[in-house]
Amino acid sequence: MPTTPSSISRSGDQPDAVSLLDEIAAVGHRIESSVAAAVVTIGRDGRGSGFVVAPDRVVTNAHNLRDRSTLVTFGDGRSVQGRVVGADATADLVVLDVETADAPTLSWADQEVTTGAAVFAVARTPHGSRVTVGFVSGVGRSFQGPRGRAITNSIEHTAPMGRGSSGGVLVDANGHVVGINTHRVGEGFYLAQSASSNLHRAVTRLADGHSPRRLLLGVSLAPSDVAQKLRRSVGLPERAGILVRGVAEGGPAALADIREGDLIVAAGANAVTSADDLAELLSGHDGDTPLTMALVRGSDELDVSVSFLSPTESETGSVPDSAS
Repeated sequence: MPTTPSSISRSGDQPDAVSLLDEIAAVGHRIESSVAAAVVTIGRDGRGSGFVVAPDRVVTNAHNLRDRSTLVTFGDGRSVQGRVVGADATADLVVLDVETADAPTLSWADQEVTTGAAVFAVARTPHGSRVTVGFVSGVGRSFQGPRGRAITNSIEHTAPMGRGSSGGVLVDANGHVVGINTHRVGEGFYLAQSASSNLHRAVTRLADGHSPRRLLLGVSLAPSDVAQKLRRSVGLPERAGILVRGVAEGGPAALADIREGDLIVAAGANAVTSADDLAELLSGHDGDTPLTMALVRGSDELDVSVSFLSPTESETGSVPDSAS
């Protein structure tokens, strides 16, 4: 069951403040002794944290890396050079191949946490482990990842995170993984990618060396509101969609005759109203078959068939910020 503030104390129907704090402290000590040994420092400068998800596998945020190898430091002081075995920069995740030795592997929670649940953030800095406690203040949050794409289904919580905490683990009172700390939103609130079945599956695939296939359409885009303003300015009716403001020569879009000024309104059978919509649809397309896209060109509506004959597989996690 999800951990809630009331489940921390079972000493009575109305525990006094001192006993409640003592119980929270006791849980914190257990977390320190059982979870912190699985948490590592990423980089010589301690720019991030990570944690052991399988023997010889450590997960962290992709933005913590500068190249395909990095120094990983364990709680016993051992420092080992790790190398990327799987990366997904769009999701801000990377798994490293590194000798974990006796460091324990953390278990994932059976269920996602709910608002009000007590959580513990665990990170490792060059000065040692850091364990803080807080509560889930919201679920289903989204934020912009380092490559400009939305990271959805995130947990907002209040467990303080200092420098070097990104990529560290968020656990429940049983020490089970409920999230990967990723982003600070300010005013005492923080975001973690929720340990959903989708995230667990994605991390497992990265750990197995399967970096996701990323299809690039070869366009730069303008937001929907910009598209609406431009259409109004030339007397065209408003239409939901995203405006193509540039087309890469020789790319899939150019070969499909998508042009600058076109409005993309659908891909497959799905409406497109934002760059995130398009990115999600592309991520779910196999790339082996053409993708039909609906366009508005001026006042004319047309369909084009986009072929991805040479889909781009992201090995380094590098995706152009302005391209889709």
